[in-house]
Amino acid sequence: MAHIQLSEELPGILGPLTFSPDTAKPLLELAEVLLRGPNSLTSAERELIATYVSSQNDCQFCQLSHGAAAAEHLGGNYDLIDRVKLNYEAAEVSDKIKALLAIAGQVQKGGKQVTSEHIARARQHGATDKEIHDTVLIAAAFCMYNRYVDGLATRQSSDRDTYREMGQRLAKEGYVRTRNPAVEAA
Repeated sequence: MAHIQLSEELPGILGPLTFSPDTAKPLLELAEVLLRGPNSLTSAERELIATYVSSQNDCQFCQLSHGAAAAEHLGGNYDLIDRVKLNYEAAEVSDKIKALLAIAGQVQKGGKQVTSEHIARARQHGATDKEIHDTVLIAAAFCMYNRYVDGLATRQSSDRDTYREMGQRLAKEGYVRTRNPAVEAA
């Protein structure tokens, strides 16, 4: 049961977004820019960063919904998402993404955990300043989103098909829509 009065029908972040439309709009716009806006990192790669950080924060809703969005961008490769969450260094992703995931993991622990060695590794594998910046910002933002979802004890479905549907919708339509975005976002 949620710590505040939220709709029991809306899982994860959907309840708090509906509860507070004034904060929903900028939160959804931030997710849209970070995960789908113009970038040299693909939406799949950025969703993967969000998924990894959410898994490290043990936020079931965010890791499953964003993992599903990443998988959809990758043609339905849910196994890769699970392998990245388990051990990204052994997963079939580029060395650049491994280096960026290492940075994201350090941000998840605390911003000061990112070292010049982490940055040098990312640069060695071709990461640009913009990609490093965006990785840090995605990781930091998802620490906030994860704590928002879990700090209010929102209802979180254990039905993976629910997340697959969310992932399909997010990959296709994004986070900001003309309809009621708080009800349809993830």
